[in-house]
Amino acid sequence: MSLTPATPRSAAGPLDLPARLRDAGLAAFVAFMLFLPLVGFRLEGAEGRLGLAWRPDWVVIGTAAVFLGHLALSIVRSLRPRAVRPAGAGPFGRFVSRHALWLGGAGVAFALALPFLPFSSRYVIDVATTLLIYVMLGWGLNIVVGLAGLLDLGYVAFYAVGAYSFALGYHWFGLGFWEALPLSGALAALFGILLGFPVLRLRGDYLAIVTLGFGEIIRIVLLNWVQVTRGPNGISGIPRPTFFGIEFTRQPAEGELAFHQLFGIDYSPDHRVIFLYYLILALALLTNVFVLRLRRLPIGRAWEALREDEIACKALGINPTNTKLTAFALGAMFGGFAGTFFATRQGFISPESFTFIESATILAIVVLGGMGSQLGVVLAAAVIVLLPEFGREFEQFRMLLFGAAMVGIMVWRPRGLLAHREPTVRLHVRGAHEERPR
Repeated sequence: MSLTPATPRSAAGPLDLPARLRDAGLAAFVAFMLFLPLVGFRLEGAEGRLGLAWRPDWVVIGTAAVFLGHLALSIVRSLRPRAVRPAGAGPFGRFVSRHALWLGGAGVAFALALPFLPFSSRYVIDVATTLLIYVMLGWGLNIVVGLAGLLDLGYVAFYAVGAYSFALGYHWFGLGFWEALPLSGALAALFGILLGFPVLRLRGDYLAIVTLGFGEIIRIVLLNWVQVTRGPNGISGIPRPTFFGIEFTRQPAEGELAFHQLFGIDYSPDHRVIFLYYLILALALLTNVFVLRLRRLPIGRAWEALREDEIACKALGINPTNTKLTAFALGAMFGGFAGTFFATRQGFISPESFTFIESATILAIVVLGGMGSQLGVVLAAAVIVLLPEFGREFEQFRMLLFGAAMVGIMVWRPRGLLAHREPTVRLHVRGAHEERPR
């Protein structure tokens, strides 16, 4: 009798081809049922009439690709079994965690030089500005979801509060961008506290439902309070930020200087675009520094303790009420700052800009990047913002490919792109305990 332990393998076995063909056929059948209405038909107009054009070749190609891909992946997985290891402990996550400072510095250097690189254009800068808005929103929501462990599906409400605070403050009181920025953050933080009080005793799905309702309440109020918010018509004429009071205009008012006159350069409409890019870059970097500093303070460690176990948190003497309220308030404050920038960048806002889809997108950035990971938020925001841009060549298949990419990422990285995180506080220097003689 052999005492060698048997090597564990899947129930079907690596050579059980009929079972793998059956699974691949089932996946192909599901894909066929999805491709048939989504890809198989296309509206075409001819002589003033609309008609459906049948495209069986697209359906066949998509179904065959799913069948062959599923079969190949199943065979490869069975022939190359992987050792079980803790989630998030992969070499990529450890490498990024250990070299986070260098990677972050390289990313900041690239962001600073982006407008002057050879491939840079107005389109590239606009996309980068949108990316930084989502990065800032992701870092703000990361306080609530990633650090404190409170599922928030209504984060777009604070984004809307910041935008409308600036827009209404300008039209009613003549506030400029720089005067409205701290005010918008304070009002968003106040709304975060107002949301925090009713959900102090809620967890999990119940907390998510309440926050979802809060986001919809804010949107409906903005939509129906026509006397104040102008309802679905939105608010236009929102001023652009200035460079220390100097405007980006071709012909300034009498007695004033424009940006290009001050520096003795030719006027270009790209100057305002580049300035807005650097402005959101500065706001995002300040948000990152602030959050990283908070994580090392007692309040940051209290958030992480609350996320891991609220009962143990109470037993240690930590006040969960204050801890939750500070997480909601500070996370909402950064959402308000981002909303203010969004309003000044667009020059026009309406309730349609603050739907649940925005909350879902921001939450997807936090979850996809890895709960609590700052660099993970940047990577996830880049994936979610840039993938649809790269997919513009595929017309109506653009969002289908985007959804497939999201599914693939969550299948192979279920805990996020950067699930491995270093502890906020260590009892000893890394590697010191390994150097001690036994």
